[in-house]
Parts: sequence; C-alpha cells; structure tokens
Amino acid sequence: MKVTINELVTFISIVDEGTISQAAEHLDVTVSAVSRALSRLEKKLNTALFRRTTRRLELTQEGEKYLVRVRSILEELEAAENMLIMNKEVPSGKLRIDAATPFMLHVIAPLIDKYSSAYPQIDIELISNENLVDLLEQRTDIAVRIGELKDSTLSATPLGLSQIRILASPAYLKKHGTPQNLEELTQHQLLGFSSLEKLNDWPIYDAFNNLFHVDTNIKTDSGETLRQLALCGTGIVCLSDFMTQQDIREGRLVQILISSTIKMQQPINLVYYKNRKLSERVSSFIEFLKAEMPSHK
Repeated sequence: MKVTINELVTFISIVDEGTISQAAEHLDVTVSAVSRALSRLEKKLNTALFRRTTRRLELTQEGEKYLVRVRSILEELEAAENMLIMNKEVPSGKLRIDAATPFMLHVIAPLIDKYSSAYPQIDIELISNENLVDLLEQRTDIAVRIGELKDSTLSATPLGLSQIRILASPAYLKKHGTPQNLEELTQHQLLGFSSLEKLNDWPIYDAFNNLFHVDTNIKTDSGETLRQLALCGTGIVCLSDFMTQQDIREGRLVQILISSTIKMQQPINLVYYKNRKLSERVSSFIEFLKAEMPSHK
C-alpha cells in the first residue's frame, strides 16, 4: 500500500473540518504538516482530491469517491482496535443515559438488569427528558433520539425504525363507536402533543392530500401520558410501536383506520460525542442495546 494511515486521517480531517488550518488545529499539528501530508497523498495517487479556491477546498469527483472508501477503511480499523481494547479492558465508571420517558420505560428500563449484570463495574444513571438536551451541558454520555436528527456535531448509531399508529382503547370504542374514515375521526376526542407540533401530524391524508393535523383541547408534552389517557378511555391517540406494541398485543389498545393509515416510521438513534477513543462504557451500551432492542417494523 502506497499511502499511510496518517495521510488518510489527514485527508478525512480536511474534509470534515473544511480547511487545512482547521484540520491542523483538530489534529494538533502544524498547518504545513497537514499541507505536506495532503500533497504526498495526491502525488502517490496521481490524482487531485481537492479543487482549491481562495476561500475553501472542494472535493473533486475522484475525491468524493475516494472519501467513501477511506471512511469505510478507517471505521473498520477503529472497530478492530476497539474490539481488542474492549477485550483487554473491563468497562467501568459512570454512564449517564438520557431518553424520553416512554422509551426509557418501555425499552431501556426492562433491559437494565441484564446490562448491569454483564457490566457490574459500570454505575448507571438514567435521565428522562421530554425535550432534547445538550449532552455536554448535562454531562450526559449517550442519548436516545427519536425522529430525524438535526445536530450534526453528534455521532449517531441507528437502532431501527418504529411505526406510528392511530389507537384507542376497546372501552372508548365501545362507548363512542369506531370511526371508519377521517370525517368520522374528527368527531371524536383526539389527544395530542403540546410541544413539537410535528407529532400532531397523523399518518392519514386529509382532503387536500396533506397529513391530518390534530388540534385538540387535550394535550400533553409526554407520550407516556398520552398512552395512559388512551388506556383510560379518554380519547384517540397516535403513538409509536416501541411504547404501544405490548398494549396492542394484549388488547389494551386497538389500531383503527388501518386501511387508511400511511406507513410512517420514526427513526431511533443513539447519539453521543465521539472522541478519538470512544469510551468503553458508551461502546458497551451501544452494542448491548443494538443486540437486545426488539425490531420495530
């Protein structure tokens, strides 16, 4: 192999940081060292990886293709290193995990006993927040994010997708009847979120071929509270499978308007700040949850 790992790491850093000077700061080396490493790499490859302008560097077409393969190679090398490190070191210390209450109650909490038994030297602190938290400010190691990710400064590990469905309790449907279409649905007591209005877009089209937006007199900022209201027969909700699949399986909640429901799935990700060496505590929890979390389809 003509190129070195250092040259590949430098290449990736330039791409991620945007400029040679910022890459040098990130790598804690001189600007000239980064510039020389890039020149050596392009000379060995006999290919220009960047188009240079007075303000910025842009990847050439060849650079874009090379970037994909290089990232994959470095990720595999890092994974191999982490595997050896984790085999030699027993994860220990405090692990702070943040998740919205429903995910904490229905997915994480039931698995903590098994995780703690596997990693007895880790002190676990579980934090429930309905809103997004700043991981650094809250000194949080890892968080579960449901929905599309917006913070590009965080690293993310996908856990899967969770379908959202329109649900009601058998008691509510017995008392008020089962709506057969959107027009009938609007005549019922609907329950919605007081924050994040996007969560009030239900997976069914209105007359204008837009997602039906719920505006109701009963709202809460907690999905778990909505679930409890639905179980009590207060009204109809739209919630994700990760928190309701057991209720559906055991008949406590019933899906309605099945034929009209659009397939809408919420992505679920573990997010964290990834340093040069990912903490053994964080790595252990990521791998554990990926293996143990039920598949939601």
